[in-house]
Amino acid sequence: MNKYILPVSVVGTVIGTVVLTKDLGSGGTCPSKAKITGKTVVITGANTGIGKETARELARRGGRIIMCCRDMVKCENAAKEIRGETLSHNVYARHLDLASIKSIREFANKINEEEERVDILINNAGVMRCPHWQTEDGFEMQFGVNHLGHFLLTNLLLDKMKHSAPSRIINVSSLAHVVGEIDFNDLNWEKKKYNTKVAYCQSKLANVLFTKELARQLQGPGVTVNALHPGVVKTELGRHTGMHQSQFSSTVLGPLFYLLVKSPNQGAQPSIFLAVAEEVAGVSGKYFDGFKEKEPAAQAQDAEVACQLWQVSTRLVGLEDAGAT
Repeated sequence: MNKYILPVSVVGTVIGTVVLTKDLGSGGTCPSKAKITGKTVVITGANTGIGKETARELARRGGRIIMCCRDMVKCENAAKEIRGETLSHNVYARHLDLASIKSIREFANKINEEEERVDILINNAGVMRCPHWQTEDGFEMQFGVNHLGHFLLTNLLLDKMKHSAPSRIINVSSLAHVVGEIDFNDLNWEKKKYNTKVAYCQSKLANVLFTKELARQLQGPGVTVNALHPGVVKTELGRHTGMHQSQFSSTVLGPLFYLLVKSPNQGAQPSIFLAVAEEVAGVSGKYFDGFKEKEPAAQAQDAEVACQLWQVSTRLVGLEDAGAT
């Protein structure tokens, strides 16, 4: 038996080191222990991945959680699971299709009519590198869902959030914004050949620009807005990239991916941090990588582009008279 002790010990040490390295690399768990009892949280794309884990943790912290998703069967199942695990009765599933202006308006109308307050809005849902699909209203899917859908939703809930102040808006962006460009001449990819990666990066840059411009307009009313990069997270978001179907990726690169890619729970920690942490209560218009505030790419700090994107977005979604000022 002694001859097996050393190999087993070595294997155990290696496994322990790998797990520890992964945990340290993930940034750890949200350092704040703050409760949000009595606060209402709206989370888009909450039936799976980062959104689901964010909803789970905020339910544990006492929040009234409104999980909004396109697939109501999955949403109801996720809400039921979270209610059972957290023993919270304040977890609700609501229908919201961010690829439909009609659906967004119907959802926002219900929230504004039925909810006394909205304290935290987490714009989490996203589409990544899908085929050249269009939304119900004819927008390129990634720009339409990732930016325009959340832009419209946020504006429609803004008055409710002002009345609930202090309140927080969190936009889940991506490090991909650093190579993004806003092509105002062809936002819907009608003139050039469609590139799934470039379209995704454009939508994530739009998230940060929207955050910057909204923060500028919101100076004073007690509503903060920040964007974040959650890290590279293993979720269903990457189902269109082909990575999950690759034999090479799953076998040869699998161990490396394990070290570099976060779990959904780890990926949710930055959203949880911006939703509850006392130290960011007055912070607005910033970009966070994990728990740390960082400078976004230069193009994400262009005030003129941010203003132009706001104006174009209001026109596209039918909010010409909308404004946060």
